[in-house]
Amino acid sequence: MQSQLPIYPEQASNFAPQVDSLMTFLILASAFFTIAITAAIIFCFLKYHRKGTNDIGAPIHGDMRLELTWIIVPFILAMGMFGWGAVVYVDYRHAPQDTLDIYMVGKQWMWKGQQPNGRREINELHVPVGRDIKLILASEDVIHDFFVPAFRVKMDVVPGHYNTMWFRPTRTGRYHFFCSQYCGTNHAVMGGWVTVMEPSDYAAWLSGSTGEDVNPVIAGEKLFAEKACSTCHLSNGTGRAPSLNGVYGGSVHLADGSNVTADDAYIRESILVPSAKIVAGYQPLMPAFQGQLTEEQIMSLAAYIKSLQSQPVPATGAGVTAPGKK
Repeated sequence: MQSQLPIYPEQASNFAPQVDSLMTFLILASAFFTIAITAAIIFCFLKYHRKGTNDIGAPIHGDMRLELTWIIVPFILAMGMFGWGAVVYVDYRHAPQDTLDIYMVGKQWMWKGQQPNGRREINELHVPVGRDIKLILASEDVIHDFFVPAFRVKMDVVPGHYNTMWFRPTRTGRYHFFCSQYCGTNHAVMGGWVTVMEPSDYAAWLSGSTGEDVNPVIAGEKLFAEKACSTCHLSNGTGRAPSLNGVYGGSVHLADGSNVTADDAYIRESILVPSAKIVAGYQPLMPAFQGQLTEEQIMSLAAYIKSLQSQPVPATGAGVTAPGKK
């Protein structure tokens, strides 16, 4: 005898119970009003329909109580649904500080992942249970969408832009993920599996990386030197470009008088189109690397710059304020 399909996918993340509770409320509220309104229509049809050809209905001038009821009650319900959904959404969009960051790149028609130590995966994602995971998502070609039904999380993956999503797996096992944005001929096969492991098993799996896997920080540092970035971005702040020590997560003062947080999107833009945001006190001398670097190389450079977050910001580093400092 075949087992029946569940109404909902398995709950395997911190967001799943929240999303399911909200969806259950929305379905029940919709069902209640659908039944109530339909029943009222049928009742009125049977009770008040014209029984004779000369019957004339009694004039009705309205009832303020009825008017207020069908204004106030739907308003309260709608605002309750909005508030409940907003709480879930805000939690989803604000990742904790101590996340395990994993890069995922969408490409027709596969998903390429890179673990913090450089181990790479294709259409697979290994994560430890009970740990806050943040995926940094990018696309090499068209718009994709990373969706894990069991986690109740999904996020668009847009070319030329970083998007992030986070979740906390709560159960070990294998859970399907796929692209939920039509992206071309083989869109239907663009999927894979998230394997949620015990922390000790994940650590053992992570340590078993092959020689082909390169730590992104090491790869980024090598690329930083190969592209001659180190000739201008001197660590002591005396170069023709600002020091990158402590820049990630800090506030950068720009030449136009505004300030911007040095997050993943800012670093990516500064690599590809450096003239978009000029740091105060510096000239726009850096060449653009648009079209010269792959997404993996950009991510490696970003990982290297992140690794400099703990380094002291030089006193001569104009325009940069380290995180937590004014």
